Amino acid sequence: MPLASRKPFFRTGGPLKMHRSRFARWLIVMACFALVAAACGDDEEPAATTAAPATTAAPTTTAAPEEEVMEEEDDHDHEHEEEAMEEDDHEEEEMEEEAMMMGPTGPGLLDVDDSEVGGMSWDEIVAAADGGRVNWFMWGGSATINAYVNEWVGAELSSRYNIDLNQVRVTDTVNVVDTVISETEAGEYTSGSVDLIWINGENFRTMVQGGLLLCGYWDLLPAFENVDMNDGTLTFDFGTPVMECEVPWNKAQSAVFYNSALLPDPPADMDALLAHACANPGTFTYPAPPDFTGSVFVRHVFYNEAEKILPGGYNDLLVPFDQGLYDQVAEATWQTLNDLEPCLWREGATYPVDQPALEVLYSNSEVTHFLAYGPAGAGSKVDSGVFPESTRTYGLASGQIGNTNFVAIPYNSPNKAATLVAANFLLSLDAQLQKAYPDVWGQINVLDAASQSAFADVPRHPSVVDPGDISGLPELRGDWVPIIEEGWRTNVAEQ
Repeated sequence: MPLASRKPFFRTGGPLKMHRSRFARWLIVMACFALVAAACGDDEEPAATTAAPATTAAPTTTAAPEEEVMEEEDDHDHEHEEEAMEEDDHEEEEMEEEAMMMGPTGPGLLDVDDSEVGGMSWDEIVAAADGGRVNWFMWGGSATINAYVNEWVGAELSSRYNIDLNQVRVTDTVNVVDTVISETEAGEYTSGSVDLIWINGENFRTMVQGGLLLCGYWDLLPAFENVDMNDGTLTFDFGTPVMECEVPWNKAQSAVFYNSALLPDPPADMDALLAHACANPGTFTYPAPPDFTGSVFVRHVFYNEAEKILPGGYNDLLVPFDQGLYDQVAEATWQTLNDLEPCLWREGATYPVDQPALEVLYSNSEVTHFLAYGPAGAGSKVDSGVFPESTRTYGLASGQIGNTNFVAIPYNSPNKAATLVAANFLLSLDAQLQKAYPDVWGQINVLDAASQSAFADVPRHPSVVDPGDISGLPELRGDWVPIIEEGWRTNVAEQ
């Protein structure tokens, strides 16, 4: 199908039922973020959450706490609210008119109704998936995750639906995004090589902006019956509206992993962690961003400095990228990380390339602790002998960032029926429950409160922190992340 004939995704039905003026607002913000982010940043968007993984993860909050208002100010504030609402309605009308005049910058988000499975019932999609193949491109740095995907998910898809799951392991999801972009530029509008992507954050945002995804299929997938559609961690991804363009898979929570035999009294908060690193040189390090583990550590430091500098602390950062706010916090962050560098493993002369490399250092007792996503996975690594038995995990008192991660289907996937079936299965109670077991993966599920009773008998490994004991921090919006990562490269790595 020629790109010019492809309709941008604009769906009024389905579970989200996003109001068209709100969609217009989102479209304008997405279109102009690179050039006029500051100007667009004043436009109030739907309450953004981040994403877990999330995560914002299950224990995390997903929006800035509302400020307390003194009772005697209520009437005054109400008058201002009414004025703001009138101004906002007028602004929405103007933005909607402008949005109606805009075309997609890429092929346009493809509504499932306009795809080759358009008009099919779920039973017909399952029948069409029989004998299909799904090429799932995903980060492949964890043997535990790879085993779950290949040994369990792949086997179940084969036996239940006669679908061949092909895991394509990558080191960085941005390379998969680039593949879809390159295929689009080459005119491969229906014959792409990627069927499914493990994705979130800035990579999802890029694909939405480029119009590179299949959307509008949540109401087709039976597994969504067990999902809370009002959970903002599932309907926003690092501040970007999901708009039925991806399927939630996991809630990811960060934590500190440590060897209790070598570190019986781990640092309580971020300030203590930084001080401990310099009091005990060489026992701590983090991967170089843009590795996601290194990136989330740097964001924790960024939040910690924001708490000291900004009136509202890190909550002031939970807005579209703001250069002024960034400049206020970034200088102190780079100074802190440069001061930390000589205290790191190998005096900071080199950084681990990714989380697997960091875990090797930990397994060999070259470092005594590290900050990363996925504390629930510590149990399986202890049981398999990868981590020492004395491994424990905990949350810093200053808070731990979490988010939600998803799977998404490129618009040019040639195997949409089989891929929709695979995505539905990943969200199913069976698949979510299987990966919750600590000897399988120990991952946090994304299902609603009514489904949680099914997880009551899932044991918690002694190495794994109780999720309720972690004070969660929401993620930044996606446009902040690459700027912070580039700032680290320029101001820390290259100094």
